[in-house]
Amino acid sequence: MVIGSALTNIVLVHGAFVDGSTWRPVYELLTQEGFHVAVVQNPTLSLDGDAAATRHIIDAQSGPVLLVGHSYGGAVITAAGTHPKVAALAYIAAFAPDVGESVRTLNGDPDAPGSPLVSAPGGFLFQDRSGFHKAFGADLPAADAAFLADAQVPFALAAMEKPITSPAWRSRRSSFLIATRDQMIAPSAQRAMAQRAGATTVDVVASHAVYMSQPAQTAAMIRQACVL
Repeated sequence: MVIGSALTNIVLVHGAFVDGSTWRPVYELLTQEGFHVAVVQNPTLSLDGDAAATRHIIDAQSGPVLLVGHSYGGAVITAAGTHPKVAALAYIAAFAPDVGESVRTLNGDPDAPGSPLVSAPGGFLFQDRSGFHKAFGADLPAADAAFLADAQVPFALAAMEKPITSPAWRSRRSSFLIATRDQMIAPSAQRAMAQRAGATTVDVVASHAVYMSQPAQTAAMIRQACVL
């Protein structure tokens, strides 16, 4: 619903290798402020499947929605955000592909030297466990990063390679949180995607896992993105 000039329905979309539970610190902050927050659980088997899962959650909301995506979740909201209930988009250290672009074309070859990604049988990717802390969340406690590394969700290469056909940011207002110490998506690439989308931006000194390491700043950016 919309109260005054603010959206109060928020849908949170996670990225690759993790699940929706990683949004919990942000979820708790926003729900304490009275927002209605729903969290998508992406299978991460295909971009189309993840966009469909996101649309199911959007369908269940009572009115206009702010759709929020982290990392690969940015590609998901770019695909799903044309849903008529989506009023605005918020990208958190995320991909915002244009027509014909995919996560792979924006982030390079996962088999390239120095990539934090490793291939697994069946066309899946994982993050290298030994480098997970540094690459994904250097500002997370080591124990938390170790748990996330061991609890990884396989990411299908097909999801990484699927191009966008109708980017939602071309028809929706968007905001972008740029994680300035991101080791997964270069801050310069985040800034370029945000500029291309005409997004309002905020910089946060944090790793790729900014929504976990800096939940208060992430929630503040999402709260501001709810203002119409």
